[in-house]
Amino acid sequence: MDNLVALNASNNRFSGGIPTHFCNISPSLSVLELCYNQFSGTVPPGLGNCSMLTVLKAGHNNISGTLPDELFSATSLQYLSFANNNLHGLLDGVRIINLRNLATLDLGGNSFSGMIPDSIGLLKRLEELHLDHNNMYGELPSTLSNCRNLITIDLKSNNFRGELTKLNFSNLLNLKTLDLMRNNFSGRIPESIYSCSNLSALRLSSNQFHGQLSRGLSNLKSLSFLSLTNNSLTNISNALEILRGSKNLTTLLIGLNFINETMPDDDSIDGFQNLQVLSLGDCSLLGKIPHWMSKLRNLEMLFLYGNQLTGPIPDWIKSLTFLFYINISNNRLTGEIPIALMEMPMLTSEKAAAQLDPRFFELPIYLDPSLQYRMASSFQKVLNLGSNNFSGVIPAEIGLLKELLLLNLSFNKLHGDIPQSICSLTNLLVLDLSRNHLTGTIPDALNNLHFLSTFEVSFNDLEGQVPTSGQFSTFANSSYDGNPKLCGPMLSQHCSSGPEKPPLASKKQLGKKATFALAFSVFFGSIAILFLLARLLVFFKGTSFMTKNRSTNHSDIETISFNSISDHSLVVMPRSMGEENRLTFTDITKATNNFDNQNIIGCGGYGLVYKAELPDGSKLAIKKLNGETCLMEREFTAEVEALSMAQHENLVQLWGYCIQGKSRFLIYSFMENGSLDDWLHNRDDDAIAFLEWPTRLKIAQGASQGLSYIHDVCKPHIVHRDIKSSNILLDKEFKAYVADFGLSRLILPNKTHVTTELVGTLGYIPPEYAHGWVATLRGDIYSFGVVLLELLTGLRPVPVLSTSKELVPWVLEMRSQGKQIEVLDPTLRGTGHEEQMLEVLEVACKCVDYNSSMRPLIMEVVSSLDRINFALQT
Repeated sequence: MDNLVALNASNNRFSGGIPTHFCNISPSLSVLELCYNQFSGTVPPGLGNCSMLTVLKAGHNNISGTLPDELFSATSLQYLSFANNNLHGLLDGVRIINLRNLATLDLGGNSFSGMIPDSIGLLKRLEELHLDHNNMYGELPSTLSNCRNLITIDLKSNNFRGELTKLNFSNLLNLKTLDLMRNNFSGRIPESIYSCSNLSALRLSSNQFHGQLSRGLSNLKSLSFLSLTNNSLTNISNALEILRGSKNLTTLLIGLNFINETMPDDDSIDGFQNLQVLSLGDCSLLGKIPHWMSKLRNLEMLFLYGNQLTGPIPDWIKSLTFLFYINISNNRLTGEIPIALMEMPMLTSEKAAAQLDPRFFELPIYLDPSLQYRMASSFQKVLNLGSNNFSGVIPAEIGLLKELLLLNLSFNKLHGDIPQSICSLTNLLVLDLSRNHLTGTIPDALNNLHFLSTFEVSFNDLEGQVPTSGQFSTFANSSYDGNPKLCGPMLSQHCSSGPEKPPLASKKQLGKKATFALAFSVFFGSIAILFLLARLLVFFKGTSFMTKNRSTNHSDIETISFNSISDHSLVVMPRSMGEENRLTFTDITKATNNFDNQNIIGCGGYGLVYKAELPDGSKLAIKKLNGETCLMEREFTAEVEALSMAQHENLVQLWGYCIQGKSRFLIYSFMENGSLDDWLHNRDDDAIAFLEWPTRLKIAQGASQGLSYIHDVCKPHIVHRDIKSSNILLDKEFKAYVADFGLSRLILPNKTHVTTELVGTLGYIPPEYAHGWVATLRGDIYSFGVVLLELLTGLRPVPVLSTSKELVPWVLEMRSQGKQIEVLDPTLRGTGHEEQMLEVLEVACKCVDYNSSMRPLIMEVVSSLDRINFALQT
């Protein structure tokens, strides 16, 4: 430890206070990263004794209190980050000047108050200043302009006020990003900002700026992202005339301005050839959808909601071949829904998605304070025509829009039947047809829309029975209000004639969990007995478990309450049907030496993993989950649920489970060689720890086969949701096992939209998971692609040093430049396997495609790795 220079303990689940002895143990420590853990308590003053410390990152924890005075004695600091914690207090202007080497100061996402001190201007080397999402106030100090090396200023979501004209931006010639969203700045946008010729992202939205845009804005030749939303700007014609000069603009958000003006219809407006996102929403603009928008050939997203536009949707809209997000709701548009909309390439063809620009936005786009997007392909494919005056019938061609995830035709004057073709939109998450004049029945085939989570047909004139199977059992009764001729078990009006659902299905609709389990088991009688045990674990939320079937001829089950189990007994899963082993809790305690710290072999889930050696010499791994949180209970439930039913040679085997007080115990096979993460990132650089390429390829094959089993063979399928190198375990022969199913979800036939929460590990999370999408099998493919890149490069997904790029974008960039060979692990180059490694690199890059629909299926990955390995053996 004396020679330890860098320590990266990020992306774990460490808890308790931050240790204070780092610098005492290793005086040479220069990099300390503790991000994305569960550290609590205060910032230890002892960190100020780390005289060599240049990087201190402890963001995304639960640290509270104030920054101790002693911390400012660490004068070598270049990067200081406590982002997204619970810190408060003032930014001490007297002590901050001690950190004169500081290049990055990130205290965003806390509760700091007060003003930015004038002494900030003495930090001459400062390049990034992040004080966003705090409670700071006052005017910006004019001395900030002395920080001439500033590249990024992020002060959004505070209470800053005053006129920006007091700050001279002309000195900040290196400034690339300025984000002042959600403050109280007033007056005019200062002219000095337009001197920042390198500015690529400017966000001044949700302030109190007024007046017209200045022609100086056209000097920002590098500007790509501009958001001025929700101010009091005027003269939209002038604004568009000026903005057309910014040739590199890809994102233009200027809604909630120009109130009650007229939409310019001057066909001479052009110059927006690179524009991908245009928002002119909530401006109450008069006029029609202008023809000049037909020139926006790269447009992907169009927001025109909340205006007073009239007339029809023009047919030229189908010429915008990249457009996939259309929100023109809350206008006064008329006419029939045009067939041209049904010919939109991005909404009809999955292959068209590959043509989308894969670049990230310069700044995230916020749809609301908690929902942000970093790239266009993360947005859902949307057609929102709600709250207009459209008439006629819903065209049968609507069924061509197979890529749609949201279709809103509500609050219009549509009539006729719900077309049968709408049932082919199998990707739909939201379907809203409410507040129209629709007649006829609700098509039974809508049951095919397995991902449908919102369904609205209220206040029409529909009749007949509401479908009662599939997703329809999950929709609120209010979805059908205002249709007195509709009937069904979920409505007050029961059907007096026609086919009634059998009693078993009706009980299912009532949501009684035990009856649901019975009906489910009858319907899916071919599903293994252990799956039924696991499902009832979920239904009873961990309060009871099912034991194995006592008869080989029937599917009856017995319920055993955990409360009835002896404190010293351990319920052990059968190794095979008809064979069962039992251990007592006392046995496990002895085998781990009373869970002695000497036996800790890793950290997993919501607790630690211990090695247990039984009297006969056999070894087990015991995961001990501690706490009272529902998350801990959920992880325990998910692990047992998944591994009780999924048994494969490349999945870690669950031997048993037990509840003891507030702790949960999971018992697995012991893996002699630990995890892949250990071998790639946590070992000394010696010959013994080196993984040769054939071994790495063997590990990739085994892990892919385990993943293939849970995706394709196991019934129902399982989304793992936390594939990463530390969850791939290795036995003494380096055979790979996929482990840690604590975040997994079953994909049941009646529950295809499994979750919308953000879970996983930083660096492995698919980009779409951060934007409210459901967890899917292709999300696991992305994570597995990251693991392949780790095997190929030997690098972590998220770098230790902030100066390095994350693994995925770096590899993709190098590949686009034809430098594939340079991303390979230097220890593997010159070993004669470069050709096979480059082939695996191609597979990995397909897996991490930002467009989820373009990623391969796991069976394709398995096939590719098998073919590459075969070539290696011959």
